[in-house]
Formats: sequence, C-alpha cells, structure tokens
Amino acid sequence: MTRPGKSQAPYWSTGGLALGVRSMLPLLPGMIAFGIAVGSAAAAKGLTFFEHILMSVLVYAGLSQMVALEIWPQQMTAGAIVAVALVAATVNARLLVPSAAFRPWFGSLPAWQSYSLLFLLTDPGWIASMRYRSEGGTDIGFYLGGALLIFTMWMAAVTVGYSLGALVPDPKPIALDLVMPIFFAAMLVPLWRGPSRAIPWVVAGIVALLVQYFVGGWWHVIAGSIAGIVAGGFVNERD
Repeated sequence: MTRPGKSQAPYWSTGGLALGVRSMLPLLPGMIAFGIAVGSAAAAKGLTFFEHILMSVLVYAGLSQMVALEIWPQQMTAGAIVAVALVAATVNARLLVPSAAFRPWFGSLPAWQSYSLLFLLTDPGWIASMRYRSEGGTDIGFYLGGALLIFTMWMAAVTVGYSLGALVPDPKPIALDLVMPIFFAAMLVPLWRGPSRAIPWVVAGIVALLVQYFVGGWWHVIAGSIAGIVAGGFVNERD
C-alpha cells in the first residue's frame, strides 16, 4: 500500500515493521517469564510436547492457557471439556473490545488480512498499537512487526518452559506462579485513565473474590469478568 496523504489510509512499510519490533522489546522479559510458566504448567499436567505446542499455536492466549491448565482434569469427560472451554472463552472474551477498537484502522483491509492480523492480537500488542494510533500512526506494519516478535518469542518461551517442566514440578518455591498476576497487574498501568475508569477493575476484583470465597472452583473468573463488563458499560454510559 502507498504512504497515506490527507486521508490517513492504512499502509504497510518495512520501517513500520522495525518500529513495531522495537516497541515490543521492553515488554519481552515479562512475557518470556510468563511463557516459561505456561510451558512448565503444561508439562506438569502431563501434556505431550505436541499437544502443548498445538495449544500454544491454536489458542495463542497465555492467560487462557494458564487458567485452562490450572483446571485441567485428570480424566477428560464431555463435562470437563465444556468447563475448560467455557472458562478459557470467558477469559479470552476480554479481547473482543480491543479487537473492535482496530475497526477504524483495519476496516479498509480485505477480510482475510484483517482477521489474520487479529489472530495475533495480544494485550501488550494492543496497548502499544493503540498508543501508536493515538499519536497519529497508520502504518499497519507497526502492529504486524510487534505481533510477529511476540508470537516468535512466545513459542520459544513455552518450549523452554515445557523442557524445564520436569525439572520444576512445583513452580511455587521459585515464584513462577506469581508471574501471571504480576505481569497483568503491570499491564494495567498504561491503561490508567483516572479513578472513574478504575471502577470496573475494582468491581470485577471484589465480585471475583466473593465468588471464590463462597462458591469456589473457577466460577470467580466468569463472575468477575461479567461484573467488570457490566460496570464498565455503566461508567462509559455516564461519561
């Protein structure tokens, strides 16, 4: 595509690819540590290397993978499969709104291109891309460069994690179980838009804690997600 003029149409460039790669470099250490934790958890649950890699490629959602592995049953039944799929889908539903936010940017692309790009959508990639867009950028190469770097490093990290899984049967002594909450808590910082915007986060957290205490299981993930979405709708409507 050609470089945009006044229309600010999206375009591709090698310079944008390089810029996207550079923008993701500071986020790699946390993401790699998270990937190692996911790979280690997969090994601990008894998944074969092929099954683990297949999950990482097809699902490609670290948080959903970790949650699914946490509730992975000893024996796979129809009910267990539905439960794992439901929890993973609920966790990953958080990407629906970020995906829609790309509509003004990717909307003019052919469907096969826009949906292929969205398959590579990640939380850090979305944050960096939205910051780039807010500064007037329209080069889709920026998004693609960062997305390809994250995908490559993620696959490398989960592979290393799986290999280390046999050596680290219990991740708690070395705090690998804390990687996920720390990583995502840190990612909330760039999203801070004032106290009112934090209301959905607080509501989701409180509901999740209450459901975990009174109900148990992994229902707190679903309840917290729904509560946060509803609260966020009210906040946006008021604004």
